[in-house]
Amino acid sequence: RAAAPLPPAAAARALRRAARFVGRALPLCRAHTVEFFTRGLWERLVAARPDAVLEALRAAGPLARPLAAGAGAGNIPIIAFCENSEKLINVHLFALAAKYHSLSSLGVCTPLEDVLEALKGNTENGKFMNNKKSHEVQVMSELVDSIANYCGIKQVIDIGSGKGYLSSFLSMQYNLKVYGIDSSSSNTNGAHERNRKLKKHWRAYQSRGRESLKSQTLEKANNRPVESKIKCKTISEELLNNANSLQNQDQVILQDLVPSCGFTEMATPATNTETEADLVTGTQSHETKLSEEVLAILNVLSADAVEDFSSFHNNSGELCEEEKVQRKMTSLKTKARKSSESNLYFPLTSCITAETELNDIITDLEDCMMVGLHTCGDLAANTLRIFTAKPEIKAVCSVGCCYHLLSEQFENQEECHDQVWGFPMCQYLKDKGWCCGRNARIANFKSLLDRHVGKTFSKSSSFIDYVRRSLKKLELDDSKLPDSCIMDYYEKYKHRMNELEAFNMLKVVLAPCIEVLILLDRLCYLKEQENIAWSGLVKLFDPVKSPRCYAVIALKNQSCS
Repeated sequence: RAAAPLPPAAAARALRRAARFVGRALPLCRAHTVEFFTRGLWERLVAARPDAVLEALRAAGPLARPLAAGAGAGNIPIIAFCENSEKLINVHLFALAAKYHSLSSLGVCTPLEDVLEALKGNTENGKFMNNKKSHEVQVMSELVDSIANYCGIKQVIDIGSGKGYLSSFLSMQYNLKVYGIDSSSSNTNGAHERNRKLKKHWRAYQSRGRESLKSQTLEKANNRPVESKIKCKTISEELLNNANSLQNQDQVILQDLVPSCGFTEMATPATNTETEADLVTGTQSHETKLSEEVLAILNVLSADAVEDFSSFHNNSGELCEEEKVQRKMTSLKTKARKSSESNLYFPLTSCITAETELNDIITDLEDCMMVGLHTCGDLAANTLRIFTAKPEIKAVCSVGCCYHLLSEQFENQEECHDQVWGFPMCQYLKDKGWCCGRNARIANFKSLLDRHVGKTFSKSSSFIDYVRRSLKKLELDDSKLPDSCIMDYYEKYKHRMNELEAFNMLKVVLAPCIEVLILLDRLCYLKEQENIAWSGLVKLFDPVKSPRCYAVIALKNQSCS
């Protein structure tokens, strides 16, 4: 069973509400800070004084109570803006309305815990790293593995895989066969090299684990038993403690690839459990424990990340205890390889569009799911389109980003009828001819909160230096512009900095509403498809660590009923 889906009608209502509010605020959304003084944006768009705006926004900050659904929130766009001049007149109501139209207040998201519970996933996560990418990879991997198990699939296609962090983790930690597709050959080549280094470390510690098991078995033969959990934990701790070189080279925490809980605390795949049962049926308890110890190591190794055990032959016909162990390890290794053939990661280079034929890229395409961790621009939209069109793809989990790179169907007057656009996707916004505009989509929380946007200012010693660096970057001649002229401009507008700060804060308030509109557009597109059994928006990440924290998830009817 899947978590209770948001009804299509509810998703459509939320989209209409968000579109109505954002539509009224579009002049603010589309305004660019660069044009603030030259086009007189404050006088054109805001009726209140800058200090009053800043005070009202602070009062309606995180501690302010959001408007309830029945509190007349739907009329706020009319109340907050002047009907004649279209200027913003009530900043307090405007800020509360923006809160009301957030994903959390609209009630359109499915909690991650509910999804994992419905998929019978384990919500007890391992140790999280402080690293942003580690946080994202670990949380998303757990969800992807739960969906794959629910749908009974072992193949995953990672769209926009980049450096391969998510792909590597899914293949090595969760025994999934992952194809990581990225348009950048440098990313793909880097992923190949990173995967090679990871496998090298796996092999080194696998060899050490093998030697440790051999000595420990001899101890058992001499009636000196050692608990397997302690031994495996020792190996795990050594692996974690000696991973610093790989971390520094690739900026990825290897601890994520080998959870700190130790090998024996990992779940054993059913195929390996059956392998163990076949090999030790009818044996005594000593041999059973020995097989479990060997599998504790083998279960965490990728089929392509381990070396063959050497066969050991004895001509005397008598096998000592050590030789029996070696032969058993060889047999276990062979069967574990066969049962884990899908546990591989293949980085591929290809540009993905809505018309991409995956069979041309992946020759052994089978029932699978598509994932994307911070797929840029149109790639997130195209991921959903490919998912709905290809019968082999049974599920999708997509976290988009870089909304400023989205193509919009109604942004330009000249329409290209053959082009597939990134926005809008759903029929409602298409019928309305909806367009956000690039300036609205480019809104970035961090940059808007910083008066000095860009790297140029951080490298400048003064305002004069900043202007000259900027002009050179724009390939403009600054030789005829004296320092005195530059400072005259600075002095002319310095006293209006509070206007610029207040204006940026208004755009910060609106930025999440633009994201709401884009995400609801994608969700409603999925709700319109007849072959979708379940679809929803799920907040995956801590927004402080990862601001683009919402995933669009969907499962198809035929294989996930």
